[in-house]
Amino acid sequence: MKKQTLAQKINIIRAGVMGSNDGILSVAGIVIGVAGATSNTFSIFISGIAGMIAGTVSMAMGEYVSVNSESDSQKKAVENQEYLLANNYDEEFELVEQKYINSGISSELAHKATSEMMNKDALVTTVREKYGFNVNQFTSPYAAAIASMLSFPTGSILPLVAITLFPSRIKVIATFIAVIIALSITGYAAATLSNANKTKSTIRNIASGVITMIVTYLIGLLVGSLA
Repeated sequence: MKKQTLAQKINIIRAGVMGSNDGILSVAGIVIGVAGATSNTFSIFISGIAGMIAGTVSMAMGEYVSVNSESDSQKKAVENQEYLLANNYDEEFELVEQKYINSGISSELAHKATSEMMNKDALVTTVREKYGFNVNQFTSPYAAAIASMLSFPTGSILPLVAITLFPSRIKVIATFIAVIIALSITGYAAATLSNANKTKSTIRNIASGVITMIVTYLIGLLVGSLA
C-alpha cells in the first residue's frame, strides 16, 4: 500500500473535521427546533437520530462525489500536460523558467533550476508549477467519505445527548452551551488545517451555530403554538 503524503493526510483530516462540525450543527438545529415545538423527550431523540442517519449518508456521499470530481480534474490536467511536453517541450520549459524569473530569481539561476528539475521529472515539475498539485498525490474519495461517515455521527452525539439527558427546564440552554463549545473547537481546528485566521474562523463558526439554533428554536415555538 502506497504511503500517504502529508497533503493527503491533511485532506482526510479536513473531511473529518468538517464532517464533525456539520454533525454538531445539523443535529443541534434539528433537536433545538423540535424542543421548541414539544417537550416530549422521545420525539426530540427520534428526530435527532433521524437527522444523524440522514446527515451521515449525505455527508459521506457528498464528500465522495466532491473528491472524485477534483481527482478527475487533476488527472485530466496531467494527461493534458503529458501531451504538451511531448509536443511543445520548449514552451513548457520557458513557462516554468519565466515563472521563477517573475518570482524574483535571476535569469541565470532560473534557467539552471528549471533545467535541473525538468531533466529530473518534467511532468512533475510542470504540473506543480502550472496547476499547484503533485502528480499521483490525489486524495482518496473512499478515505474522505469514510472520514465524513465516521465524524458526522460523532459530532451529532453531543447535541443529541445534551438535549436528551439534561432536565427539561435547562436542556435547551445546556445544549446551546455544549454546542457553542464544540463549534469553537471544530472552528479552531478547521482554521488550523487551512492556515486561516483562527479567531475569525472560530467566531464565524460559533455565530453560524447560534443563528441556526435560534432560528430553528423560534420556528419550533411557532409550530408548537399552532399545534
